[in-house]
Amino acid sequence: MAQRTEMRTEDLKLRDDELFITRSFDAPLSIVWRMWQEPQHMIRWWGPEGFTVTDLSSDFRPGGAWRVGMTSSMFPKSWSGGEYLEIEPHKRIVLSFAWDEGAGETVPTTITVQFEERAGRTTQHFHQTPFTSVASRDSHVGGWNSLFNKQEQYAAALAKGIQLPQLT
Repeated sequence: MAQRTEMRTEDLKLRDDELFITRSFDAPLSIVWRMWQEPQHMIRWWGPEGFTVTDLSSDFRPGGAWRVGMTSSMFPKSWSGGEYLEIEPHKRIVLSFAWDEGAGETVPTTITVQFEERAGRTTQHFHQTPFTSVASRDSHVGGWNSLFNKQEQYAAALAKGIQLPQLT
């Protein structure tokens, strides 16, 4: 059996073909996990700021597919999707990610999201690799950080018992 290595920020030495983002949420792990697991939550925060998700399907299980269509006032509808590769409840999600033709880099990458909770707050470690170039990797930094801004706002609202409409 292959040995699994946990991602630890202090040990991480990034290569040019990978991206790592850590975010902390003012919400318990049970809420942040449901935001990834349940499409009715995911549709409300997915996509960079200024984008609206118009279509979302998610079969949240290993081997299950996911697909998102989103649009903004400046960009036509773009599609991305992939497959859930591994799910370790409340600890880790591994999924493939690729843009459809014409929407961005079409070479699939693998995303690993790990979670930990301390004192009612959740830390989320996001890792994506391999990118075909540093420029491709760097083009994703702003989009993911913008998406996580929406996720952070939505998680805090849910933790307070507030049901927000879809964020844009």
